[in-house]
Amino acid sequence: MKVVIVDDTHINLVLMSRLMEKLPDIETVAFQSAHEALAWCREHPCDLLVLDYLMPDLNGLDFIAALGGDARERPPVLMVTASQDVDIRHRALENGANDFLIKPIDKVEFLARVRNMLELRRATLALQSRASWLASEVGKATAELRAREQETILLLCRASEYRDPETGAHIQRMAHYSCLIAAELGLSNQEQECILNAAPMHDIGKVGTPDHILLKPGRLTPDEMDIMRQHAAIGYNILKASEAGMLQLAAVIAHTHHERFDGQGYPNGLAGEAIALAGRIVAVADVFDALTSVRPYKQAWTLDAARTYLLDNSGSHFDPRCVDALMRRWPAVLEIRARFCDAGRQDAA
Repeated sequence: MKVVIVDDTHINLVLMSRLMEKLPDIETVAFQSAHEALAWCREHPCDLLVLDYLMPDLNGLDFIAALGGDARERPPVLMVTASQDVDIRHRALENGANDFLIKPIDKVEFLARVRNMLELRRATLALQSRASWLASEVGKATAELRAREQETILLLCRASEYRDPETGAHIQRMAHYSCLIAAELGLSNQEQECILNAAPMHDIGKVGTPDHILLKPGRLTPDEMDIMRQHAAIGYNILKASEAGMLQLAAVIAHTHHERFDGQGYPNGLAGEAIALAGRIVAVADVFDALTSVRPYKQAWTLDAARTYLLDNSGSHFDPRCVDALMRRWPAVLEIRARFCDAGRQDAA
């Protein structure tokens, strides 16, 4: 371990340095100038500072203050002084000194104090190392759990769309579009991640939609459309009982992503900001990807046609802020389409 000794009196430096030689595995660095010692300490780690309190260029308290840093990371300080003033001792201890010795130094006491402080330093470093390792392991475990959770969600969503194979990578694309819009709107990283994970469950209620309606290659009749629209409430009812925040958000998204900004949507005819922001975000992402993807009842629209549709319906079908956010991130939109490309798809401008 490394000990730094700072004292403006040469004989004191020699005395303390020689005493340090009695301790095993100790490297001593001695300074007669407090400023030189301070400069060295700012560039090199050490395990113990032995500081004279009264020095002409910088006293011990000023040295500690100038060294700065978090007290938990700073090396322990053994303050040494000839003063018997109790107030000085109190101020030294209050300002970062860990222990105190009065000159003339008692050799046995000096070695005992140094030995104890270094042992405490070793234990502290070992504890910090252990804590860092545990934090790393917890981080890894948390990441693994999150990855498994995301995989489970994705598989669940794919199961809900299994009867509709032509949707392809829709749930992945629209989730990333949703996250993109959330980021552009200034939502926090945590909120963005929550939307990214919750958005894929927007159509989970389709598990309750009959195949002959879900897979019908053409326009639905009014009665069939009424049945199809029930998937928003079904999805909400599936997810709403969960206490997990992300699943609660997924329930809100499932329930509101077919609402329209002008109040003409379903299931509740909500309008404007009465619609949850997450639902407004997913509405834009979902429709954009649906327009530009092949469905049993239509061919894929071109990107330009889909953009025009979003802009033309901004303020009526869609929240204008969400549409504008997607448009501002157009290069990233194209990257997402390329990353989660349906097999055999060829993009058109």
